[in-house]
Amino acid sequence: MIAMEEFLKEFGDYYGYPDGPKNIKEIRETEFKRLDKGVVYLDHAGSTLYSELQMENIFNDFTCNVYGNPHSQSDISSATSDLIADARHQVLEYFSASPEDYSCIFTSGATAALKLVGETFPWTQDSNFLYSMENHNSVLGIREYALGQGASACAVDVEEAANQPGQLASSGPFIKVKHRAVQKRNTSKLQKEETRGDAYNLFAFPSECNFTGLRFNLDLVKLMKENTETTLQGSPFAMSKRWMVLIDAAKGCATLPPNLSEYPADFVVVSFYKLFGYPTGLGALLVRNDAAKLLKKTYFSGGTVAASIADIDFVKRRERVEDFFEDGSASFLSIAAIRHGFKLLKSLTSSAIWMHTTSLSMYVKKKLQALRHGNGAVVCVLYGSENLKILSHKSGPTVTFNLKRPDGSWFGYLEVEKLASLSGIQLRTGCFCNPGACAKYLDLSHSDLLSNVEAGHICWDGNDLINGKPTGAVRVSFGYMSTFEEAKKFIDFIISSFVSPLKKIGNGIIVSGRFTQLPGEELESKESFPSYYLKSVTIYPIKSCAGFSVTRWPLCRTGLLHDREWMIQGLTGEILTQKKVPGMSLISTFIDLEEGLLSVESARCKDKLHIRIKTDSYNPRSHEFNSHANKVENHNEETRINCWFTDAIGRQCKLLRYSSSNSKHCLNRNKAPGLCRDLESNINFANEAQFLLISEESVADLNRRLEAKDEDDNQARKKLDPYRFRPNLVISGGEAYTEDKWRTLAIGDHHFTSLGGCNRCQMINISNEAGQVKKSNEPLTTLASYRRVKGKILFGTLLRYEIDAKTESWIRVGEEVNPDIE
Repeated sequence: MIAMEEFLKEFGDYYGYPDGPKNIKEIRETEFKRLDKGVVYLDHAGSTLYSELQMENIFNDFTCNVYGNPHSQSDISSATSDLIADARHQVLEYFSASPEDYSCIFTSGATAALKLVGETFPWTQDSNFLYSMENHNSVLGIREYALGQGASACAVDVEEAANQPGQLASSGPFIKVKHRAVQKRNTSKLQKEETRGDAYNLFAFPSECNFTGLRFNLDLVKLMKENTETTLQGSPFAMSKRWMVLIDAAKGCATLPPNLSEYPADFVVVSFYKLFGYPTGLGALLVRNDAAKLLKKTYFSGGTVAASIADIDFVKRRERVEDFFEDGSASFLSIAAIRHGFKLLKSLTSSAIWMHTTSLSMYVKKKLQALRHGNGAVVCVLYGSENLKILSHKSGPTVTFNLKRPDGSWFGYLEVEKLASLSGIQLRTGCFCNPGACAKYLDLSHSDLLSNVEAGHICWDGNDLINGKPTGAVRVSFGYMSTFEEAKKFIDFIISSFVSPLKKIGNGIIVSGRFTQLPGEELESKESFPSYYLKSVTIYPIKSCAGFSVTRWPLCRTGLLHDREWMIQGLTGEILTQKKVPGMSLISTFIDLEEGLLSVESARCKDKLHIRIKTDSYNPRSHEFNSHANKVENHNEETRINCWFTDAIGRQCKLLRYSSSNSKHCLNRNKAPGLCRDLESNINFANEAQFLLISEESVADLNRRLEAKDEDDNQARKKLDPYRFRPNLVISGGEAYTEDKWRTLAIGDHHFTSLGGCNRCQMINISNEAGQVKKSNEPLTTLASYRRVKGKILFGTLLRYEIDAKTESWIRVGEEVNPDIE
């Protein structure tokens, strides 16, 4: 309550739609009841949420009216055409664009609208394409059309003449556009044109940067069209004339749409799901009618021609701008739906939405900027928000940042995303398809970027830190239905998860001191001898399916014989795991070594499946997956097996087997080939190592922590057993987490090397209770509170078997475990 009162004291005039038909509390209670389930959605820059009332109105519209293909003369088609015309008018009205000056071309999205501009723009070898560094990849893609036609392309920085970082002038003459390297391709193959001064040029910028949320000064439109020489002074483009301006408003139009009556850009692109959540797959290009006449469209289709003759070169195109550019039948049902979205926005007004969302983003920025670790070190580095007092009116409802540890090193953004997800907070990480802004604000040089690519970094991978530097950032963004409670929950999450007072020593591992120790967590030493012994051995023949326990089992160069020797692959090539298909945990397995059979059973399948595992059942020269997996040779047998697994998991798939190879690859976060941690031995389809060892005492300590947490929350929870963590080896004895310190160990006469802790993922939150698959946030959330080390949540120890090829080796339950401690 105190936090809310402080917030309202500063932002009460802006927050919550005090003058609207509904305040924010009423909006949430009546239109977003699904968010009451604990979900905190903070990725409105990616896609905002649709209102339940909005969807109800759309459904009622569709069930009470009949809409048909508008390319007809029937009454229904004519009514649908009128509806589309009305929707166009609403789009133009939202941007204060007169139908006399602008046309609204519906496309499949903002990207399609940008592509349309790129492929139809009248490029020549004398044309120039300038674009601000802070542009989405979909804008950068226009560069390919320009360079392909011999034009020049160049990224620019837009800033004040006084060069105050991040601050744009409120009046035009102070804005400067500074160019970077000019790009030009070999044009020797292009037909040489006589150099002319009447070539058209294109300048592109976003109304709001989707990386930082900074808004661009729309005076750029008039400056580029009317005062180019001054604006581009000092660049090779200063003398170029006939500039056309493109605004990417996909992000910015949700809160402050460009006023085209005041800033007459030639092209503006919009995405409707970023405005009001639904429909997806629909966008628009707003184009000035005089600019549309200059565009060169080649393709024609149904709906864009007035007449054509099939067997001679004759076509007469339609003349209206919309008819000329909209290929095929319009997405008329989606277009019908946007009218209900605009009705919603009009009831709140874009200015009220901007005030509401900006109050939340400013609150979060100020709180993040003030955070300090116990040693006084800064916690958060904000991007594009260096001076909040100056930038409050120039920034959209977006907060982008990275977090630092007390020693000044960075937290990886994937660690933030992982922990946020466990807390029910949905946010965005990476570069957000904006490589220019990402490089600019993270201070990544061309050398950094190229070396990152050489190191294997691509979009959406797991490389959030390379050479100690972030490759992306964390972004939270607010929508018209966001609340103070969500913003506060996010701040509380950051403080509890990443702000550290003085360091303390946790039980068996150094922690940051963010969490108080539990009463009685100091464990008594075990006096029994031997100190440790092997409690169980478990084999998992099929990756991500259930395993089976044995009292003795043979060892081989890949670990336990047949352990994770098979995997299930989807038809598109992806590896299926419990994270994608939780029901895989219900598939039980067993191997009879004497019979040479793998038996598989599922409640979804009437019959048990038996697979002969002798090597002659497989063709080692057949199709390989990641240089390891082979298809079953016999087609009928393959079909039988794959049909069984398709029935068992409810989706089409096939079973693949590890193929003998000298390769030492494993699967990375995106299930693509990569070097594994077990670099000196072979593994099958395990993620990182041959063995996972779990200590019963460590599991007992975790259970005590969960019980204490349940008491605080008045909940009751079933105790975890070690098999929740899918171990191969469970040991008993000693103290919790002492296995963290082991370098090598012997189990009986067998020797193993520790490869370090196992980084846990949300798969351990999936449980199988009485044949039902259940998901929760535990135990990963509790483990994250005291087992985090440099972005990893460690529990269990990975092992490599030091094989003695001279003797046949079997590992047995009950054998003594003798570790070599650091």
